[in-house]
Amino acid sequence: MTVHSEHPSQTITARVAGVRFFEVGKVYHFSYAHIPDLAVGDHVVVETARGVQLGQVMNLVAPEPGTDLRDYKPVLRRATPTDLMSQRLWKSREVEALITCREKAAEVGGLQDAKFVAAQYNFDGSLLTFLYSAEDKLNTNKLRAVLQRGFRAKVELRQVGPRDVAKLIGGMGACGIPRCCSTFLTDFSPISIKMAKAQGISLNPTEITGMCGRLRCCLIYEYEQYVEARKQLPKRNKRVGTPHGEGKVIDVHPLRDAVTVLVEETQHIVNREDIVPLDELAALQAKAAAGCAKAENGGCDCGARQPVAEEADEGEADYDDEALPGEPISPESYHAAAPGAPTGAAPREERRGRSRRGRRHRPGSGPRPNRTRQEKPDQNE
Repeated sequence: MTVHSEHPSQTITARVAGVRFFEVGKVYHFSYAHIPDLAVGDHVVVETARGVQLGQVMNLVAPEPGTDLRDYKPVLRRATPTDLMSQRLWKSREVEALITCREKAAEVGGLQDAKFVAAQYNFDGSLLTFLYSAEDKLNTNKLRAVLQRGFRAKVELRQVGPRDVAKLIGGMGACGIPRCCSTFLTDFSPISIKMAKAQGISLNPTEITGMCGRLRCCLIYEYEQYVEARKQLPKRNKRVGTPHGEGKVIDVHPLRDAVTVLVEETQHIVNREDIVPLDELAALQAKAAAGCAKAENGGCDCGARQPVAEEADEGEADYDDEALPGEPISPESYHAAAPGAPTGAAPREERRGRSRRGRRHRPGSGPRPNRTRQEKPDQNE
């Protein structure tokens, strides 16, 4: 199977399969280079950190850039009808195993804070995993030893969080529809109070807390849209100009792209395009009126360098490649500094220490090489 890239002439051979082990679970990637006819929907047997598992192929993708197929664990083989039937058989025994686990935990004691929520067999019954939730870390070694004697499979006890418990149990959410975690969410994103504040949601625990006792997963769904919308709108208590007059922002409506402005004890909803940010406008005007702070001391260097044309000698144009701060050079000042000029004008070479073309020239070291000055005719002749 090939995956077509953005360029029609290029194709990428897909050799990585995304495999899912539960109906609503994460997708893990395995290489299938040795099974070229693998297709989406096939059931395969793979080796995982928890032993051999049976999963279903959800997609076929190309390896990530910079990775090798050897970095992925290989698909062992396609699942046979016997494997699928065996998986159904062992899954039907999970409820019985969970009841046994709860009874043994009560007999062992010391695990009153643990809540056992699920038992999971792998496809061939060689591994049995019990999932439980607890506030603190518990020592389950004694219980695991008791269960190991009662089951032929290898027994593991794994602690999970409250959101995983809600995902396993299922049920209805506060919105009146099945919980997101048990219907389509394959991973849990971090949720914070900041997300509720950005969307203007009441911080009442009953409004932002889910059935699992944690912040609702749906708080992140529209968070980015609210953040982007708020960047274009003024914040509360800002002074703005509106078609109704000057007022103060008292509320922000990101999804409406508008704000509520209080103008002379009257509230108006104003769209973003009709708002004039007076505070920012006043700051820009004050900065423009102040001028450059460096110019006061004669050391302003924020402007662009502008070459100044001088009279050409021997038909060649000459330019100043660097002007002294606060002392611009002009053709008139250059001729005033020439030999024979009135006293009081400093020679250009002494002021600048550079030749006309930017090369270093020492005063008194003689005439410049390869340059002759054309004598000007005397006006008295």
